[in-house]
Amino acid sequence: MGSGEWCLQKRDSFRTDSFSGNENVPEIGCLSIVVLGASGDLAKKKTFPALFHLYCQGFLPPNEVHIFGYARTKISDDELRNRIHGYLVSERSASPSEDVSKFLQLIKYVSGTYDAAEGFQLLDKEITKHEFSKSSQEGSSRRLFYLALPPSVYPSVCRMIRKYCMNKSDLGGWTRIVVEKPFGKDLGSAEELSSQIGELFDEPQIYRIDHYLGKELVQNLLVLRFSNRFFLPLWNRDNIDNVQIVFREDFGTEGRGGYFDEYGIIRDIIQNHLLQVLCLVAMEKPVSLKPEHIRDEKVKVLQSVLPIKDEEVVLGQYEGYRDDPTVPDLSNTPTFATVILHIHNERWEGVPFILKAGKALSSRKAEIRVQFKDVPGDIFKCKKQGRNEFVIRLQPSEAMYMKLMVKQPGLEMSTVQSELDLSYRQRYQHVTIPEAYERLILDTIRGDQQHFVRRDELKAAWEIFTPLLHRIDDGEMKPIPYKPGSRGPAEADELLAKAGYVQTHGYIWIPPTL
Repeated sequence: MGSGEWCLQKRDSFRTDSFSGNENVPEIGCLSIVVLGASGDLAKKKTFPALFHLYCQGFLPPNEVHIFGYARTKISDDELRNRIHGYLVSERSASPSEDVSKFLQLIKYVSGTYDAAEGFQLLDKEITKHEFSKSSQEGSSRRLFYLALPPSVYPSVCRMIRKYCMNKSDLGGWTRIVVEKPFGKDLGSAEELSSQIGELFDEPQIYRIDHYLGKELVQNLLVLRFSNRFFLPLWNRDNIDNVQIVFREDFGTEGRGGYFDEYGIIRDIIQNHLLQVLCLVAMEKPVSLKPEHIRDEKVKVLQSVLPIKDEEVVLGQYEGYRDDPTVPDLSNTPTFATVILHIHNERWEGVPFILKAGKALSSRKAEIRVQFKDVPGDIFKCKKQGRNEFVIRLQPSEAMYMKLMVKQPGLEMSTVQSELDLSYRQRYQHVTIPEAYERLILDTIRGDQQHFVRRDELKAAWEIFTPLLHRIDDGEMKPIPYKPGSRGPAEADELLAKAGYVQTHGYIWIPPTL
């Protein structure tokens, strides 16, 4: 089947209730998706391609949906479409040009500032015109505003939306806003931002997006933990020695030095992405799969995290980072960090959770590594070869594998470390794994907040890291230089060893080839 036929088939099978937050009440009003910051990199590289893929799969039927781009840049509809076009065809080249052209015709552009009424009044006029053309009953239409913008303009943009662009009444319709990270720079700024937005919108209308929560293997964590009998008795302090959650990039800031230096690796990666993953690894079983029940359990984990100790932190900065002309000569911003967290509850008391992230390292990957304790009474003397580990590779080459000891094939009774392997590329050859932004935008349309960050969750996360971040900002903690292409500072490996992590020597997991 060609990709054009596939898209057509998916559109024909589209059901209106797939938009609904309530499975029993189909939503019938037309949908307007507004991408604010439409001319920026995030919108071009992530937001519009995600919308295009949803369109190809039938989740954005052209008879109900219109997409609006809004930004300060003074360009025409066609100029915006031309800017977006290349990102659509390069993301999934199998998409036929006919689908790309039809999708681009759904996009209209409105130019205006982010703090003045004129632009938003014009935007509302265009949205209303679209709704009228679809004969949508007033009040039944749906308006989704995606803020692909710096957080500094969130308050003014939200005020303009609230005053000029809201769905006019409540007859099954809604207005929702999606805000991108970073949500502030510390607890104080995050709370101020939350208060400003919270005065304008109710919590069910606010979708704080963290794209890691849309990744396939992250979404699999709840299924793995709570639907497999053999994990239930193992997932605790009696069997698990330590947990690592790792993010590694093999390149530096590459032109984003000025932006990155304002935040650093902890704010950029650890405080949000890796901490969200930790919550899913460590949380208790929720009462149900309702979003609030799941988010309740995540908040309990965050509230159980003990204050971070300085001696359980290693910071690094790769050599050459300050050569970027947009980075201050005396920058103290870490490009690498290893932080050990401890969860003070019955399940996890004494188990270190090691969060590790860095740029310009020897490899690129993101993974969860659960290391189990040594086998008591080890008659095979396997200890030197390494421990059992359960590894969830989030990216690239999505996979789950269990490292275990087996007999080396042959006449001798010797052991070797091997694995039980579920590699997605091999097992699911004919399944396209959706991008995180596709899934999360669709969740927003459906009104499912399970994979979005709640306000109290955000506050609890910042409470953990704000004291450490302030000590770094004040120069009380200094990053250690490390060479690009290395594992990072040697002190980080020493810290892992002190925490109890046992590194495996002589074993390398190799992703299966098709």
